[in-house]
Amino acid sequence: MVEKLKMIWQDAKQLKDERGLTLVELLVVVVILGIIAAIAVVAIGGIIENSKKDAMVADAKQMVSAAKLYVASNDVATGTAIRFVGAKGTTEVDASNMIDTMKDPFGSNYNNGVVYVTKTGAKYTYTVWLDGAKDIGTSAAPDDASALNKDSVD
Repeated sequence: MVEKLKMIWQDAKQLKDERGLTLVELLVVVVILGIIAAIAVVAIGGIIENSKKDAMVADAKQMVSAAKLYVASNDVATGTAIRFVGAKGTTEVDASNMIDTMKDPFGSNYNNGVVYVTKTGAKYTYTVWLDGAKDIGTSAAPDDASALNKDSVD
C-alpha cells in the first residue's frame, strides 16, 4: 500500500513538473487555423456563386419546358416569343400563368423571361432570354436552349 502511494506521489510530482503549451505554440496553432479558415471562405464563396448560376439555368430550362408544352397544345408560328416574366409586348404570347413566380437567385425578381420559338419545317428550336441581376442571353441574342449551362450566365 505504501508503495502504491509512493508511485502516485511520484506521478503527481512528475505531472507538476511538465509544462503546458508555450505562447509561441499557441500562436502557431491560431495562425494555421486562420489560414485554413481563409481558404475555406474563398472555396465556399465559389460554391455559393455556382449554385446561384445553376438555379438561374434551372429557371431558364423550366421556361423552355413550359414553352414546349405550350407549343404542343397550340399552333405557333415561327418567331413566336413566349413571355413568362415581364410586360408582354403586342406580338408576344403571355405565359406568365404557366410558371409560378420565379425569383432571381442574384436579386429579388427577374425583369424579363422570354422563350423564342423558331419553326423549321416540322422541327422547333428554342432560344432563351432571362434578365435579372445577371442574364442568360439578351433580347437581341438569346441563348440556345439546348446548350444552357452555368457558363451561359453573364
